[in-house]
Amino acid sequence: MTSHAQQNDIDGFFSSDRVAGREEAVELDASSFREYLIPLDDPTLADVRGMDYEEFTADRYQAPFLRELLNHWKGLYEEPFVGVTSDGTVQDVWHLDDGPAAGSAAAESASALLASLSPAERAAVRYPIDAPEWRSWSNPEFVFFRTGLRLDHQKDEVVEAALAVVEASLSVEGYARVRETMGLNGYLGELVDLPRIMNDRSYWFALYGEPGAGPWGWQLFGHHVAVHSVFAGARQVIAPVFLGGEPALSDDDRRPLFDARERDALDLAASLSQEQRDAAIVYASVLDPAMPEGRLHPADERHVAGAFRDNRIVPYEGIQASDLTDAQWNLLRSIVEDFHRLLPEEQLALTLAEIDAHRDVTRFSWYGATDGTQPFYFRIQSPVVLAELDHHAGVWLSNRLPARFHVHTTLRLPNGNDYGTAFRAAMR
Repeated sequence: MTSHAQQNDIDGFFSSDRVAGREEAVELDASSFREYLIPLDDPTLADVRGMDYEEFTADRYQAPFLRELLNHWKGLYEEPFVGVTSDGTVQDVWHLDDGPAAGSAAAESASALLASLSPAERAAVRYPIDAPEWRSWSNPEFVFFRTGLRLDHQKDEVVEAALAVVEASLSVEGYARVRETMGLNGYLGELVDLPRIMNDRSYWFALYGEPGAGPWGWQLFGHHVAVHSVFAGARQVIAPVFLGGEPALSDDDRRPLFDARERDALDLAASLSQEQRDAAIVYASVLDPAMPEGRLHPADERHVAGAFRDNRIVPYEGIQASDLTDAQWNLLRSIVEDFHRLLPEEQLALTLAEIDAHRDVTRFSWYGATDGTQPFYFRIQSPVVLAELDHHAGVWLSNRLPARFHVHTTLRLPNGNDYGTAFRAAMR
């Protein structure tokens, strides 16, 4: 039998097919992710079975492609933080208004967590508010930076206390979404029988600053989940956010993780007139051979705002929102709102007001067919938001081409407000 690893030709996990331009449509015959499950006795799985995440990480580091990627990430990490921009120039768009301090309930939960820890654990979980470790997150299942406490090494009481901080910080819907995404990681670990590498606790948690006194926040990251929450005066920021899933659904009756977001995006794309389509649809497919060299990356594929991309220059593309009808703008705004749904209602309203204030310069870009029959990529970008969704090829599933059951989404606050940096600077 030809192993899954042998079929791939970059490093056993990343195939060249995922970045190779192709004239034909990107379609898969299967209707279910289960048709792409790798046999459990395939060397891709069997050779790492029984490993914990550290052993798996050491094994993965043997791949030349991964070593090159990590060296590149380290160089990006060591750059001074600037923020995502459209042209390399940071715009002055973030303004911190007066008001009651946000996050009092979260601060109480953070204090309770700290009180439950040993001195060594407290030292491991805490960082200064301006620590560079904010930027140490990544989303793969192998480990690069070890920041804070690893949840699957902690007692149940510590895990529950850490998650209580997350719950107290987010909306009810937002917390449920984060926990569902963590649960899907555990589901993937069960599907491939690698629970010591991927489970619903294989995440790192850290606190920054003094909870309730000045700007402070927390960080939760691991496979397909990275969330940052910062409280600065009257405002709360949740960016960067990376949420994804492979598969982004399980076998029960729940809808796929990003179902509402994708339906709104498809409705918006389908509503475009021919003139609007000409502006919005940048590439005819997610593997359009017209893409310039470097636009596709074997790990990131099309998404531009993932781990260590804090200073990336992302030029605007697609249709300007001033050329959309009010009904189309409402769909676009609904998509942006869904990206920000982790925020509590009051903070969400403040964030959406900033989105509305930049309506005319907001851009919407689309790669792929607009009828839902193929994988697609879209990005919404303005001076105050960069939100994207991308369908990916398999890593732990065997689909060599992108499929709608493997999803990555990212949320950034351009022009220097990732990690609440602009708001924190305004408090000095």
